[in-house]
Amino acid sequence: MILRLSSNSRRAALVAASFAVVFILAYFSIRNALAVHYAGLQTATSLERAVHLEPADSRNWYLLGRYWQYNLKEPDDRRAIRAYLAALSLNPHSANAWLDLASAYESDNEFALAREAFLKARKAYPLSPQVSWQYGNFLLRRGDLESAFTEIRHAVEVDPGLGAEAFSRSLRAESDVDRILDRALPSNVGVYLDIIGEEISDGQTEIALKVWARIVAIHPQMPLQDVFAIVGDLMKKKRIREASRVWDQAVAFAGLTGLQGPPGSVLWDGGFESGIIGGGFAWMFPEGFQGFQISFDSKEKHSGNRSLRLTFDGGRNLFFSNLCHYVPVEPSTAYRFSAWEHPEALQTDQGIRFQLRSLGGDDDSTAVTSEVHGSVPWTKIEIPWTSGKDVQEMQVCLVRYPSDQEGRRVRGTVWIDDVALVPESAERSKP
Repeated sequence: MILRLSSNSRRAALVAASFAVVFILAYFSIRNALAVHYAGLQTATSLERAVHLEPADSRNWYLLGRYWQYNLKEPDDRRAIRAYLAALSLNPHSANAWLDLASAYESDNEFALAREAFLKARKAYPLSPQVSWQYGNFLLRRGDLESAFTEIRHAVEVDPGLGAEAFSRSLRAESDVDRILDRALPSNVGVYLDIIGEEISDGQTEIALKVWARIVAIHPQMPLQDVFAIVGDLMKKKRIREASRVWDQAVAFAGLTGLQGPPGSVLWDGGFESGIIGGGFAWMFPEGFQGFQISFDSKEKHSGNRSLRLTFDGGRNLFFSNLCHYVPVEPSTAYRFSAWEHPEALQTDQGIRFQLRSLGGDDDSTAVTSEVHGSVPWTKIEIPWTSGKDVQEMQVCLVRYPSDQEGRRVRGTVWIDDVALVPESAERSKP
């Protein structure tokens, strides 16, 4: 539509009105921009200017409240409370403002008002894990444990990453671990594992075992590596039977049972079928060594799906003793160790052998198998070994001793498979 004006006076009035609208819009835009600028400076003076320029903007009041509450030089809870109340009068649906107001009230010993503000925050955002978390911690501090546990449980259900901290904070108020696990935490394997990791770091093995019992009750599917921490902690403290029990349970949860090899063998995964290394009662591979390569081989094996292959590059007279396996054993028990080896063009006068060593107790005896080198088909090597009176753990290592002859190095490949440690009673009971 085209607007036609009949006189110059009307045209002038329209132009004047247009300029007025532009001026007003420009004024408010500049004022808003200045308020945003001052708010971003985060000083008392600048935030006061922002509030003065845009008093109807709840965010400016909220930022002013946070300044007075959290600045380290001149905190003032009363000023913070007034600013938060102004912000909430403009936007009563801000859960964050209610939470900060509750915190300010608590710091000012206004506990009833703090509880009321927390409830307003929960009403504003009923599904927020942060609201439940902060309200739950407030209730913990006030000694209302049942209500606190209800709020904390909701927070952890929504955000499982809070689990370990929730347990730790609850434990400061309640010494009954089972009550905390029942009331304050959801039944969640990930949460339980986080707690176990934290408790082990704090030296609380007994608490970690109680939490592990909750995982056992669930019978979850879980990676075996998830128990490296707790099993390693038990092994370090020479609680071998408990470490072995936890390991066996975790092996079942990981779907890796039946990898011991020959019936009765107490050495787990002697056939290298799982591919799991680096913790617990799994194989430990050396790190940072030069002169050889370690890999799994699915083409050349004695049985099963694969074997372990070691290839030496011939560059040095290598002393090699770091490919090991920790094994739980019974004290004063006779065992028979066996393994299958297949060297191929392994050029050395000191070949590959196994070393068996007791750990713990008064017996620190060592037994060593004969060495293999050259090119030989799959060959079984075996020796007897007996644990000492108090020995509950032993170590099997693949070793290569350095040559006494100058210039003799090791080159070639050897495959290893079906490593086993079987009690002699089990050997005799075979048909």
